[in-house]
Amino acid sequence: MGSDDTLSIESESVLSYSKLQGSQVNKMGPNDTFSIEYESCGLCFEENNKLSECEHIERKSETENKECIDIKQPAKPSSSFTHSVINMTGMVIGLGQLSTSYGLENGGWVSAFLLVGLGMICAYSACLLGKCLDKNPELRSYTDIGQQAFGTKGKIIATILIYTDVFMGLVSYTISLHDNLNMVIKGIPIKVPLIKKSKLLTTTAILVTLPSLWLRDFTSIAFLSAGGIIMSMLIFLTVTGTAIFGVVNANHNIPVLHLNKIPHVTGLYAYSYAGHTVFPNIYTSMKDPSKYPKVTVLSFTTITALYTALAFMGAKMFGPNINSQITLSMPQDSIATKIALWATVLTPMTKYALKFAPLAIQLEHNLPSFTSSRTRKIIRGSIGSILLIAILALALSVPYFQYVLNLTGSLISVSISIIIPCIFYSKIHLAEISKPHLLFNGIIIMIGFVISLTGTMSSSKSLIKKITTATPSG
Repeated sequence: MGSDDTLSIESESVLSYSKLQGSQVNKMGPNDTFSIEYESCGLCFEENNKLSECEHIERKSETENKECIDIKQPAKPSSSFTHSVINMTGMVIGLGQLSTSYGLENGGWVSAFLLVGLGMICAYSACLLGKCLDKNPELRSYTDIGQQAFGTKGKIIATILIYTDVFMGLVSYTISLHDNLNMVIKGIPIKVPLIKKSKLLTTTAILVTLPSLWLRDFTSIAFLSAGGIIMSMLIFLTVTGTAIFGVVNANHNIPVLHLNKIPHVTGLYAYSYAGHTVFPNIYTSMKDPSKYPKVTVLSFTTITALYTALAFMGAKMFGPNINSQITLSMPQDSIATKIALWATVLTPMTKYALKFAPLAIQLEHNLPSFTSSRTRKIIRGSIGSILLIAILALALSVPYFQYVLNLTGSLISVSISIIIPCIFYSKIHLAEISKPHLLFNGIIIMIGFVISLTGTMSSSKSLIKKITTATPSG
């Protein structure tokens, strides 16, 4: 699922863009009294996949002078420590688990230190986001933190990065869908004139998914997300089973280090840990936010251990023949392989609706207030459908999974997960942060810039070369 796999609280913007505009409580006089009636927000959903009251519930209040005012209902956190760990772990694990074996084989076993190191850095930056939220209880989302740090410019930058990450991430998911679906149907006699069968079936899968973009019931969308988590666990279990039961002879020697290939794999590793845009929502959903650092440490320890184990298992089993997606390297006749392939095919189909939800919410809030509910639904579904078709077209035009994923990780994920949290934290806490701590953050930021620059240059060069010299398959 990757940086990219989410639970119902996954989208920080679902909360961010449904905030009420400024409170008018200050309009009340000292002798005014008011009564409160509650109206369901209808835009938000909790991590337990049920619609509920949230901090966005609008309370229509009336003073003695019959003047209407809006005030906010305080949030009612309900997520336990265990629930939060499951949310964070499930949200981060995604497409990255398919490519860690490929990264280790190409970078050498020494690159495992890079994999673990990036996990530690991303865990640290996740903790910094929690400290930013500690600073101001009014902050609810990643974009709120950006606005607190740098005003409107910070919010705009955070928003651009978030939606670019969503778009490129879904392109990678669609490429993965196409590649694995091509393997699933291999040998099946399907002939259609003028179009290859894998592209036809991928297009069909996307068309089947389109109705989910019209859903207004977030409980249904959250159900799809939970399905994606189950699919990801199936992939891990099938790969593990293949290694344990000796379906493949795991005797390949992993190279020590391929220094020239390190920039090519850093983006893959960075993408594997991306998920920071949702962490503020995990924080605000906790009954006891003081345990957020422990949630982060436990979650990233689990994720890093899983990635490292999967990386070594895959590299030992398949060696130089490892595919960028480990499911495509597994023995085709194995039942475990068929389960893994279908799980990988179904995973993207569970992600589109939830990934598009933040954009849909923002779109609805930008529509004129007199727009009817039916018109809003039509506009929302139409734009979502157009974007998904554009993603499909791009994915089929550039079906090079490892290059697109590496570019996304280097260009976007490093910024969202490493660079930006350190910058936001340093700015917000500048008055009280110690010089050694500030220096440490500066070092992390520089490491992020180096990884981003070298990875982006390497992946861009490889992608351009691939596009200009290779003929896309099936």
